Amino acid sequence: MEYEEAFREVYEMVKPKYKLFTAGPVACFPEVLEIMKVQMFSHRSKEYRKIHVDTVERLRDFLEVKKGEVLLVPSSGTGIMEASIRNGVTKGGKVLVTIIGAFGKRYKEVVETNGRKAVVLEYEPGKAVKPEDLDDALRKNPDVEAVTITYNETSTGVLNPLPELAKVAKEHDKLVFVDAVSAMGGADIKFDKWELDVVFSSSQKAFGVPPGLAIGVFSERFLEIAEKMPERGWYFDIPLYVKYLKEKESTPSTPPMPQVFGLNVVLRIIEKMGGKEKWLEMYQKRAEMIREGVKEMGLGILAEEGYESPTITAVLTPKGIKGDEVYEAMRKRGFELAKGYGSVKEITFRIGHMGYMTFDDIREMLDNLREVINELKKQKA
Repeated sequence: MEYEEAFREVYEMVKPKYKLFTAGPVACFPEVLEIMKVQMFSHRSKEYRKIHVDTVERLRDFLEVKKGEVLLVPSSGTGIMEASIRNGVTKGGKVLVTIIGAFGKRYKEVVETNGRKAVVLEYEPGKAVKPEDLDDALRKNPDVEAVTITYNETSTGVLNPLPELAKVAKEHDKLVFVDAVSAMGGADIKFDKWELDVVFSSSQKAFGVPPGLAIGVFSERFLEIAEKMPERGWYFDIPLYVKYLKEKESTPSTPPMPQVFGLNVVLRIIEKMGGKEKWLEMYQKRAEMIREGVKEMGLGILAEEGYESPTITAVLTPKGIKGDEVYEAMRKRGFELAKGYGSVKEITFRIGHMGYMTFDDIREMLDNLREVINELKKQKA
C-alpha cells in the first residue's frame, strides 16, 4: 500500500480490542470480512445485478417467501419501519402498536411523527404480548389499519409469539408489520404461512454482517395499498424499490455493495452448514448455554419463562449492583457485552448471542462473568 501510514493511523483507532457479545453491530464471520475487501465496481453492472438477485432469491428461500417481494434497502432497519407507515397507513389513520420494550416505543414514535395515530397495547419489561389481549384490543379498536409487533425485543430479550399474534390480527383483517431487526436470522420466519405484510431487519444483527443494509419483505396486499398511497416520500418509496428490482435488478439509490456481498456469503454458509434448521438450532444452543450459565451464577433472566430470545439475553443484576458496573468490569477483561437499555437500564445488562462466535468463546465469557459478579458482590458487601 502506498499510503500504509494512513491505514495504520486509522487502524490504531478502530482495531479490535474485545470479544463481542453485543446487541449489534456484532462480530462478523472471517469470510464476510474477506469478501467485503473486494474492489468496487458499478452497481448498475451485470456483475452487481447478478449478486443482488442471487441474494434476494436466497433470502426468499430462508424467509419462506413465495408471494410478495424481498427488497434490499441502503439503510438501517428503522428506515423500513418508517417506510411501513408512510407506504401502508393512510395519513391520520390508526395503528395498534404493541410495546414490550424500547423498540416497540420507537415504532410508536415513528407512527406519530409521520402523522398517524398510535393505539397502544403495552406490557411491563420482560413480558410478551398475549394473543387474547391483542384480540381484545382489536375488538375495542376496529378502525385500526395495521398492527405492529416487535418479534424480538432487543432491550428485554423477549421473543413474542409471532405466529399466534399474526393469526389474531388476520382474524380482524389487519395488516401485520413486524420489527424483526434482532430476530431475522436467529428466529424462524415463515412469511407466507404466517400471513405477514411487512417484515424488516438489519445486516448487523443475527446475520453477522456490518451495518448499512436493511432487508424488507412486503406482501402483495401491502404493495397494492402502497401503490395508491399519496406522499409516501422518495427514498423509502417501496413500489419504487420493487420497480428497480424488476427492471434494473438493483436499487433506486446506490446500495451498500460490500454488505450485500457479505450477506450473500452468510446465506451460503447457512446452506453449507446444513440449511436453515441447522443454523437456527445453533442459535438456540447458544442461547440455552448462556441462560443456563448465568442461572448457575444465581442471576435471573428478565424475560418471562417460555418467551426467551434466541439472539439476546437481558440478565438481572444482583441487588446493589448496576448493569453498567458489570459491563465496564467485563470490558476490562476484553469482553464487550451490552448495557441495559430503556427503563430497565439500571437493573440489567445484556449478552448478545449474534454473529460470529464459538462455543469456546461463550464458555470463556461465562467464566469471566462469574468472576466479575463475585468480585462486585464482595465490593458491595
